[in-house]
Amino acid sequence: MKVNVKNHTMMYPAPAVVASAYDEQGRADACTLAFATMCSHRPPAVMIAINSTLKRKTLKSILHSKEFCLAFPSVEHVAEVDYLGIESGYREDKLAKISFSHQRGEKVNAPIINEFRVSLECKVMNIAEVGSHTQITGEIVNVQADEDVVDEKGKIIFEKVNPIAWDDINHSYYGMGGKIADGFKVGLKFRD
Repeated sequence: MKVNVKNHTMMYPAPAVVASAYDEQGRADACTLAFATMCSHRPPAVMIAINSTLKRKTLKSILHSKEFCLAFPSVEHVAEVDYLGIESGYREDKLAKISFSHQRGEKVNAPIINEFRVSLECKVMNIAEVGSHTQITGEIVNVQADEDVVDEKGKIIFEKVNPIAWDDINHSYYGMGGKIADGFKVGLKFRD
């Protein structure tokens, strides 16, 4: 039997990702987001949403530069990821506080946080106001990954990234379990 539960924004699993951009003075800033997803194969694109009612510095930086990086942190950095989400870039140099380094992206003028193993370099394609959030679509113009999370075919190995998932209902972080099936194969048993 199904029951109705409180209406709430939710997506399972929701990745805990970190968006980063340079501000108007060229300083790097970053914030943790739970609102992020793929949205196009051609061109490759992602969509992020940042709460615009809370005056987020990273949002201001992205809107100014029209470029950002989106990183997929590993479970080993959950404390730093949480900090990047709860501290304001207007009060603190957050990356310096957690001793994280960064470099300029190869294709965009946005900081790639070196401690995160996979990062997408994105150029803003579209901006829309959706309720409490500013929704930003970014075209992925480059993907950078640590060598040890890439296989011999140049594909990212999900298990080695060990990404963080966010539960917005219970406000908790989770690690991801191992592989359970091959996509586009396991369902073939139902075909005639």
